[in-house]
Amino acid sequence: MSTDAFVHPDEIRSMFSSAMSDMYRSEVPQYGTLMELVSEINQNKLEADPKLAESLEHNGELERIDLERHGAIRLGKPEELFNMRRLFAVMGMHPVGYYDLSVAGVPVHSTAFRPIDEEALKRNPFRVFTSLLRLELIEDEYLRREAESILAKRNIFTADAIKLIYLAEKNGGLTRIQAEQFVAEALETFRWHSNATVTLETYQKLHDAHRLIADVVCFKGPHINHLTPRTLDIDAVQQDMPKRGITPKAIVEGPPARSCPILLRQTSFKALEERVNFIGDRHDETVGTHTARFGEIEQRGVALTSEGRKLYDTLLAGTRHAVQINAGGSNARDYETELAERFRAFPDDYETLRVEKLAFFRYSPTKAGLNAAKKGDLDPVTAINELVDQGYLRADPIIYEDFLPVSAAGIFQSNLGSDEQKNYSEQSNQDVFEECLGAPVRDELALYAGLEQASLNDALKTLGVRKNVA
Repeated sequence: MSTDAFVHPDEIRSMFSSAMSDMYRSEVPQYGTLMELVSEINQNKLEADPKLAESLEHNGELERIDLERHGAIRLGKPEELFNMRRLFAVMGMHPVGYYDLSVAGVPVHSTAFRPIDEEALKRNPFRVFTSLLRLELIEDEYLRREAESILAKRNIFTADAIKLIYLAEKNGGLTRIQAEQFVAEALETFRWHSNATVTLETYQKLHDAHRLIADVVCFKGPHINHLTPRTLDIDAVQQDMPKRGITPKAIVEGPPARSCPILLRQTSFKALEERVNFIGDRHDETVGTHTARFGEIEQRGVALTSEGRKLYDTLLAGTRHAVQINAGGSNARDYETELAERFRAFPDDYETLRVEKLAFFRYSPTKAGLNAAKKGDLDPVTAINELVDQGYLRADPIIYEDFLPVSAAGIFQSNLGSDEQKNYSEQSNQDVFEECLGAPVRDELALYAGLEQASLNDALKTLGVRKNVA
């Protein structure tokens, strides 16, 4: 079959993310309210900051803002992760980054499935933060074996979904009819089911070990636990959520508010308490509740280099050592004050971030640069910084497309009961995770470095300047 007959993976991704959004909006009405709030605040921000609007438009970011940015799921066993990788590959999404959340009290390790090509990101940047439960971190051996037994009996994918994944792999794509069926079948994996697969007693035991363990083990599948829109002003969203009847978590995770946003800032509203039917002792049902699904909002900034990340991690660790968020979040203001004070050590203007190689940038020739090149006025060995200073070369921040383990854990903890940060013994194990995945994860820093270098090469070639200038 000709590949022309296949639907492009980017289009399948858009079909799926749209269907997911519609489903989640119907399941969690507050998500719709949140989307309306974010849209309103984004519009106000763009009108108040024309320079930001121009930068987003120049880099093809403006059309992405209104698209849902990411979802999150939690898986229970290796084969689920293996097949989830295959499912996302049909949509042009690949595993990027390894995140060990056990260091912040959440017994999972994770990756993010997302598009990696720049054009694919512009078309639809949908990504899914995907966690695998680490059963070995359950200290109670009997409970651990019981969890393994429960998970062994479930199959989170429909037979037709697996069949269509196989066809996509075998044929190199899906036809229109197959793609539409694939989206419908794949959506079933992410749907909420109010009927648990265990008794209330078993649920409570797992819940007492860790709320997230109960969420992963006790249900038919990995219900999507949140969808996240992107805002341009997360502090405004945090402030206005209560006005819409939404209770936000105590603090915004990530770096403090800055003139030049870096990495990722996240907040969320408290998880819903939902009615659940548990298996009864006599094949009837026992009614209880479960808390897992919530709404999240994110604000994305420039991607940091390895040196930038080292500085970020050092400053964040210092803040968390100085002020531990308590269970009720009553000392949130102390934490935010400490965070802002410590991050004074992190440069807050793009030019310093660029010159000191703390962040990644996308280069492009300016109109003045193109005119100078056309007239032959450019020295072919002009340094990059000089080209920027002269206004011949433009540098725009490359948006961070990934996640932060401490921030992700903070969101999880908040919506599992508190903002308190706990710790397991650090047991990062990327090799085991990749073995379960069936593939290596991509290095996000290498992806950003590649984007920066490719843009620089193209810009210098256009200007007629040598590629190897410092």
